[in-house]
Order: sequence, then structure tokens, then C-alpha cells
Amino acid sequence: MPTIFSKIISGEIPADIVYQDEQVLAFRDIAPQAPTHILIIPKEEIATANDLTEQHEPLIGHLVLVAARIAQQLGIAQGGYRLVMNCNRDGGQEVYHLHLHLLGGRKLAWPPG
Repeated sequence: MPTIFSKIISGEIPADIVYQDEQVLAFRDIAPQAPTHILIIPKEEIATANDLTEQHEPLIGHLVLVAARIAQQLGIAQGGYRLVMNCNRDGGQEVYHLHLHLLGGRKLAWPPG
């Protein structure tokens, strides 16, 4: 069953896209938890971090590098930011399409919740 993220990738649902290449799509979260809240998703449908295999290692590295590039472009790299990947219900995952949250633009508390 398609997720909201696969519908964003296909163009069925609009999004405020900040980056896109052959492997990933990054867009602003519609319910931001920080002044900057970007979701970075692989175009390949992978439900959770538990579904990753060794073949996904370059893709996951690419997600993190894209996040760092976006943080730089949005001016939050020097002050700092947080990268979060939730896994399954108890981990806070709501959409079962792997995604990386880029959060910044303010001092972030720890522990997160």
C-alpha cells in the first residue's frame, strides 16, 4: 500500500521540496518540531531501519550527506542540528517509509522524549 511519502515522490501529493536527486527527496515537514524540520527520504520504498540490508549502506550514507548539505544551505550547520531516524511504533515512527528528520534552528533539548 502506498504511503504518503511514496505519493509525494510520485507527485500525487505536493510538498515543499528543498532537495532532490536520483536517490532521495527532501522536503519541509508539515508539522515542524523545530524552526527547521526537513524530512529526507529514499525514493526506494524501505519500511523501517529493520528492513535495511548491506546493499543499502551507500544509500544511508547518502541520506546523511544530503542532510549535512541541506543544513549548510539553510544556515544551521554551524549552530548545530539533530538527525533522527525513528523505527517502528515505540520508536516514534508514524510513516512506514524510512526517513531521516533534520531538525535545527534552535537549541534542542536532551533527552528528546
